[in-house]
Amino acid sequence: MRILLTNDDGMFAPGLKVLREIAEQISDDVWVVAPETNQSGVSHSLTLHDPLRVRTIDERRIAVAGTPTDCVLIAVLELLKDKKPDLVLSGVNLGQNTAEDATYSGTIAGAMEGAMLGIPSIALSQVRAGGSNGGEGEVSWEPARQHGVTTINKLLQLGWPERVLINVNFPDCPPQEIKGLEVTHQGYCDPNKLLSYEKREDMHGDPYYWISYRRNTINPPVGTDLRAIHDHRISVTPLHLDLTHYETCRFLEDKLQD
Repeated sequence: MRILLTNDDGMFAPGLKVLREIAEQISDDVWVVAPETNQSGVSHSLTLHDPLRVRTIDERRIAVAGTPTDCVLIAVLELLKDKKPDLVLSGVNLGQNTAEDATYSGTIAGAMEGAMLGIPSIALSQVRAGGSNGGEGEVSWEPARQHGVTTINKLLQLGWPERVLINVNFPDCPPQEIKGLEVTHQGYCDPNKLLSYEKREDMHGDPYYWISYRRNTINPPVGTDLRAIHDHRISVTPLHLDLTHYETCRFLEDKLQD
């Protein structure tokens, strides 16, 4: 099995090192094609107006001056075109990718691009200390490191439909306290309560802004990704590429069509 690894935290992020440790327990044909620099929050963006430069670090590690989507595309269509990957793993992200995070996440975008190319793809993220209760503190990679192989193997044994990617979030707790896997759906965090802007001035007196991000989902609903990690379970959320809301489709068809 050929496994392609990518992420959005950059080629030298500790989470990518953890992911490589996990992948090498599953296969001896592991390749890393990841962004040269941190690309957190770029979502599913492509580099269209600049050249896409690549830098070979060693035989199976290649840094790309682009986004996670760029990395997966150039890996599958060019760098590994002689033998395309059988699995794409994206992560392990520093911090959770739950609820609306999924729409911003470059980690999820890497797996999304793999799914679009017809390759089974999994995004993996490690919750930071306090991440499920309003904080973003230190991170322990041990939950992902110790439960990653089992989680991935279980998913591969079961399989899932094409054009669906799997979003996995490991809770912040000692690995032995994890209470198993839970299949979840996306939770909800009100962006109006999470995002704020700090206004500053540069040396010329011109304004600029820093985005501030915080979490406040203290008691999330049962069945959500947020609740699973809150309860020390590994959240497994299937995501699909069809963004159509079919219930609204049916409603509008009744009202709009002649």
